[in-house]
Amino acid sequence: MNLVEIRNLHKQFVQKSGLFGKRSRVNAVNDVTLDVVQGEVLALVGESGSGKSTIGRLVARLDDPTSGRILHRGVDVAALRGRDLLQFRRRTQMIFQDPFSSLNPHMRVRHMLAEPLRIHRLANSREEITSRIEYLMGAVGLAPALANRFPHEFSGGQRQRLSIARALAVEPEFIVADEAVSALDVSTQAQVVNLLSKLKREFQLTVLFISHNLAVVQNVADRVAVLYLGRLLELAPTEELFARPAHPYTRALLSAIPVPDPNARKQRLVLQGEIPSPMRPPSGCVFRTRCPFAVQACADTVPLLRNIGGNRSAACIRDDVIAASATPELDRMTS
Repeated sequence: MNLVEIRNLHKQFVQKSGLFGKRSRVNAVNDVTLDVVQGEVLALVGESGSGKSTIGRLVARLDDPTSGRILHRGVDVAALRGRDLLQFRRRTQMIFQDPFSSLNPHMRVRHMLAEPLRIHRLANSREEITSRIEYLMGAVGLAPALANRFPHEFSGGQRQRLSIARALAVEPEFIVADEAVSALDVSTQAQVVNLLSKLKREFQLTVLFISHNLAVVQNVADRVAVLYLGRLLELAPTEELFARPAHPYTRALLSAIPVPDPNARKQRLVLQGEIPSPMRPPSGCVFRTRCPFAVQACADTVPLLRNIGGNRSAACIRDDVIAASATPELDRMTS
């Protein structure tokens, strides 16, 4: 069952530049169609500027789409008003990237966790609020006595745990985790990822996990959606995508993951140049300017995301490249 359905999603931002305030349109998300299955962890990956965080904000209705639809349990999120919107806010919560700025520095943790309980009327007395706060602190691995402190009295990893506790306070069913571990050191990242996995099972959560760290994604996600310049290029179960990436961009991302063994040999697919500006995206396939397999037809045709077998989809017109992906044959094609 699909909890969230994204259909032909577009998001443009208007940016002013120059002395006379010339307006330019930035295509942050371009015709993305995607489903989030109830109970799964779906990861959005890609370089900076690929549109990952924008999709997360649109799904949580922190921003409105330029066009397209986002359905939550079959209901158009953009049409929600009043009490229905308040219920959606309760069911959908967001964990932001920076734990240093996402917490109110002027509020004690106790007050920070009590506020959503009062807004959504999930506790009827001070004793119930206190009991719930103690439970939330314990759920994220923090001593309940620490609830009397201010955010600046915690470490980065502890602050992110507090952000998770705040998101869980209203008993959501869907969490958007936007680069939730990228601001943390490696050891703390592992702790927070393990915590998210534990809480996902305990609270029966559905998670949209946004990250550029594929090593983290491999350990936490059920499926992976690969984005580039606002377009969806590949969608596959995590194990299959890491074992045999179909799209050249996915293969380049996976080949860049560091290998801890210094003697291990790894075939790299190195991309040339920088990601193009979203104000002036390339014609046809947006990845063609950096793709070693690009041909003239790639500039003339916008490739559609299509099934390539099983539960896998890719947006590439080169059937020969997809068929030879992650094999010695593909290595010879790039040499």
